Amino acid sequence: MAEIVELLAEVVGAGNVLAGDDVSPDYAHDEALTATPSVPLAVVRPGCTAEVSAVLKIADELHVPVTARGSGTGLSGAAISPEDGILVSFERMNAIIEIDLDNHVAVVQPGVTLEELNVAAADHGLVYPVFPGEVTASLGGNVATNAGGMRAIKYGVTRHHVLGLEAVLASGEVIRTGGKFVKTSTGYDLTQLIVGSEGTLALVTEATLKLQPRLAHASTVLAPFTTLEEVTAAVPRIVAQGIGPLILEYVDMISMAAITANVGLDLGIPESVREAALAYLVIVLENSHEDRLDEDVASLGELLVELGAMEVYVLPAHAATQLISAREKAFFVAKAAGADDIVDLVVPRAAIPSYMAAVAEVAERHGALITGCGHVGDGNVHLSVFQPDPERRTEVLRAVFRAGMDLGGAISGEHGIGTEKKKYFLELEDPVKVELMRAVKRAFDPHGILGPGNLLD
Repeated sequence: MAEIVELLAEVVGAGNVLAGDDVSPDYAHDEALTATPSVPLAVVRPGCTAEVSAVLKIADELHVPVTARGSGTGLSGAAISPEDGILVSFERMNAIIEIDLDNHVAVVQPGVTLEELNVAAADHGLVYPVFPGEVTASLGGNVATNAGGMRAIKYGVTRHHVLGLEAVLASGEVIRTGGKFVKTSTGYDLTQLIVGSEGTLALVTEATLKLQPRLAHASTVLAPFTTLEEVTAAVPRIVAQGIGPLILEYVDMISMAAITANVGLDLGIPESVREAALAYLVIVLENSHEDRLDEDVASLGELLVELGAMEVYVLPAHAATQLISAREKAFFVAKAAGADDIVDLVVPRAAIPSYMAAVAEVAERHGALITGCGHVGDGNVHLSVFQPDPERRTEVLRAVFRAGMDLGGAISGEHGIGTEKKKYFLELEDPVKVELMRAVKRAFDPHGILGPGNLLD
């Protein structure tokens, strides 16, 4: 260990290599509920691409595992290094290199947070619209997991906004992919191959991201329903109306009570409605013109009543902000309530009623409590699983994942596979596809040092 630490110190400086008791416990975990914390052999904090390259050359030559870490807000265990590995923390590489107003792009280093980028973009009337709900999340981590969030129904997920990358291969070689252009038909798309690869193919040291105009006006509509079937049946009708919701979420009654109580939010909903409502739709509309927004809200309200909503509430701005913030903190509310795992399976939007019925059957059959909310507009269902017995919980999760995949879905919509969902992914995914992924991994990383244990064994 001493030899490796000495070699790393020569590259990044002794003050940017931590080992032994100098490694903070924060570096030993991410936010995955089931992952086991692990203190790495060394934490390295590079300050530039050249230093990342030199670190990887050392690791590749000595066959030392390397794990990338952004802000540590991930939910899959992908940012946890094994005890014999090097954890590369990008906290020092946190510069916004450029905001290009002519091309509407930002060029950032991986340690830049969502909050930092959006503050800078707002000064120019722009926004980076991918918002997974944690403003301290790093852009590098978002690229690694292909982060999504509530705004995905309108703006898409991270991969729809990554135009180009600078990345360092396991060998230490530096490549650039894509650029400030929005389309290409030039060979394999290496940019999109690296996006979502969870640090297993290359370490991203710079990202070129698409920005959008920041619209001035927004309105939040809350609609309670007596059945989840009505909620999910309403979604395609809302989308088909052409109003382009910024956010289209469902929240079940248990989750709604928990998240509003967590922030002390009283939405003014009568008790009779709260008692009868099984689930809610939360819809945010935005527009550059206030009068057009009002027209869209009125049209949406009429449609919701037609679709069976008990009531339609247009929330005051402060209450709307609090509700969206509370929804973003749903993970931490579930964690505080004792949830044993969080999953984010995604299915075709039209399959949500069938999927939620299957989840209810799984919960009853296995004696588990499963509550949820999710990005119903794009089929991404977030479930909090309460089953403390590990063996029974494994059975529950396997059944929940299998039910979704049988309906044409996938195990993760935005959190990634990491180490914590890997066994289900390898068991349930098409083995031909898995072997193709292994071949890609070998091409990028012949010695298998990057992201050890993530996604693939």
